[in-house]
Amino acid sequence: MDERIQQIVAELPRLKSVDKVFREADERLASGDIAFLADLAGALMVEKRAAGGDETWQYGSVFDHLLRLFATTPGRLHVEQALRLVAMVAPESANFDRYVASMLASSHMPEDLSAAFTGGDPGASEELRASLVHELVLRGAAIAAIPSIHQWTRSAHWRDHPLGALPLELDAFETDSALPQYSSRGSASAMPYGRPGNDAPTTLRGASRLPSATEVTTEDFSSDAAAAVMNWVEESNGRFEARAFDLAEPVADAGLPDLLVELDLESLRGVDEQTPLTWSPVEPRRAWRVLFSAASSGGAYNYGHRGAYGRLYARRSIAALSGASATAPSAELEQRVQACRWFSFTADTTWFEQVAWDIGLVALSPDARHVTVLAATDTD
Repeated sequence: MDERIQQIVAELPRLKSVDKVFREADERLASGDIAFLADLAGALMVEKRAAGGDETWQYGSVFDHLLRLFATTPGRLHVEQALRLVAMVAPESANFDRYVASMLASSHMPEDLSAAFTGGDPGASEELRASLVHELVLRGAAIAAIPSIHQWTRSAHWRDHPLGALPLELDAFETDSALPQYSSRGSASAMPYGRPGNDAPTTLRGASRLPSATEVTTEDFSSDAAAAVMNWVEESNGRFEARAFDLAEPVADAGLPDLLVELDLESLRGVDEQTPLTWSPVEPRRAWRVLFSAASSGGAYNYGHRGAYGRLYARRSIAALSGASATAPSAELEQRVQACRWFSFTADTTWFEQVAWDIGLVALSPDARHVTVLAATDTD
């Protein structure tokens, strides 16, 4: 083992800060000393496994930095090294491969990422490959133009995978997905939640004649509509409300705010002149952006499902809200989403946490006689 590597490994457990080791790793990569970094990663993993426990956090911290360095530095050679580091680690959670796939797709040309699909060394797990395919799709990559990746999507591995049913091209409503940016020091994600644009609060008109509504919420609808925000509930402090209503007569867009309050939604109890409803029409792609961000980036205390699975769960939500089947063909789902009229809302009620993670979406069917609602909130 290189003498300097031995020295780093020996000193790490005594360090209160590993920033100096990070800087040396950055300098080594900049100078092209990839072999040193790969050997250091291997030595760290050996020591981490031998030591065990949280008291040797320094080993894991430096190893993670080396992985991020390779994963976020462009070039096929860096992709191969990142995959070798991934192979050293038994995933610590189901999200590990998704996290690596998101980093790789954000930083490398699709052609260089074909190294993950060649098999053997370095190779990649089937989960990482499946996630990587849709991380690339989300970034506009033409999968059919990359032979090794396209060939894998025609394999039995892909057909049996949960992501295998997703289209390999984006639907029009998906083209405004908020994707994270990664560096060796961390990541940043957009949070398109909260109030709908800069609109003024809506003044409820107290309409004397609104169509009568019959609630038609089912367990399946609620589960599907909330798929994008369920990670807030299961992994953070979130809650949601997903409801569906049939109307006896068509409702005009202008009457929807009054109707929404009349539906006795839990999220809007308490709305009045002192607690106004903020309301705005939105494009389908804006509704998608909100759902995708919730699914992929997570809530207050979690990191979400990353891009590939975020796409899976957000499509499930937008399908339910638009009245389409969760297994609807892409063309059918696109037609249903575009045919609906979409609205965003929020209010200063006690139901909404009013921190950073508030969602209110309404979909009105083309005949204006069916309304679906998804509200969600989370807090730190």
